[in-house]
Amino acid sequence: MITQEQVDRILRLGGNRLPLVSLYLPVEPDQPGRRTYRARLDSLLDRIRPLADDDSLEHPVRLSLRDDLAKIERRLGEEPRRAGTVAVFSCSGNGVYEEVWLPRGTHERVVVDADPYVRPMLAVLDESYRTCAVVVDKGTAQIWEYHLDEVRELEVVRDRVLRRPDHAAGPAEDRVRDKADEVSKRHYRRLVGELKRLFREGGFDLLAIGGHPHEVPAFIDFLTRDLHDRLVGRFTVDRDTVTATDIRDKVRGLVADRAYQEQERLVGEILEAVATKHHATVGLDDTLWAGSLAAIRTLAVDTDAVAPGVVCDRDGLLAAAGVHCPLCSDALREVPDVIDELVKTVIEDGGEVRHIEVESDLRTHLTGALLRFELPPHPIDME
Repeated sequence: MITQEQVDRILRLGGNRLPLVSLYLPVEPDQPGRRTYRARLDSLLDRIRPLADDDSLEHPVRLSLRDDLAKIERRLGEEPRRAGTVAVFSCSGNGVYEEVWLPRGTHERVVVDADPYVRPMLAVLDESYRTCAVVVDKGTAQIWEYHLDEVRELEVVRDRVLRRPDHAAGPAEDRVRDKADEVSKRHYRRLVGELKRLFREGGFDLLAIGGHPHEVPAFIDFLTRDLHDRLVGRFTVDRDTVTATDIRDKVRGLVADRAYQEQERLVGEILEAVATKHHATVGLDDTLWAGSLAAIRTLAVDTDAVAPGVVCDRDGLLAAAGVHCPLCSDALREVPDVIDELVKTVIEDGGEVRHIEVESDLRTHLTGALLRFELPPHPIDME
């Protein structure tokens, strides 16, 4: 499973005048997928193989690319056994090779550039809410962690349970019923305390609660406001027979729904702010200018959008086209996807990035952003 430390390390890769290969290869471990896996890998590598023999490139560049091709062929020769995407970042001349597994499919892609191509990876991580899943009844609870489509059981909470009678039979049975209810309430309060500790120490984003339909609502009534605000939904399972696969399948749907809701909310917020002229912008040109000025608080990017562009390595200017930087007059460097450069810039400047998968008005604009401040006019001369 990919870690934040690994993501941070990948974002820092590049430099030293040697190209870095970024490759994304979806994995489909069913029978048709196995037949096409190697052919799809070869097809991706064939797209960049001519660069390794291009005499216009310096010898160290060609040598590094040849080693990258050989290493990727060797390391990815056997298909992984689980579905998702294999992502590789390689620059042999600088001793760089990072291979990560992403829990869902992305578009096939191979990019050779000075910096790693990270947008597909970050788009998957956008959806990776760390979720605490609880399967509860009146006396026990199983607590699970769901993250990056993987599940692990954290602990089991058990408390004493009294039999609650099915029908009233006098004062003695009434006392037993009342005692059973009090024991269940004590169990729920203890479980809430344990969840508050886990959220405080474990970095969870969301809470999902499962069990029998007649028992889950009783526990939800005991949630504190901070836990209730994290509640993403409820699901039905039998605590005695539930498996890790059951938890993964149930929680995956709840988390995906929440991600889409958050995407729709953000797009709506940006478009409303633009309409009221309040610290927001849409469209690639304006968003690139905002990124150049470290003005972006939250960037929204259509997940399928790709656009070539240019970058000034001296002052960080980003633009869709141009020859010389209007700020320092240096030559602008062409990049295969300037949106990827924008994403990395926003992260480096402490902003937030969200990739938008849902169909929305942002699709025609490609990008949009909530800003820290209003933008000054664009540079006039981009030639």
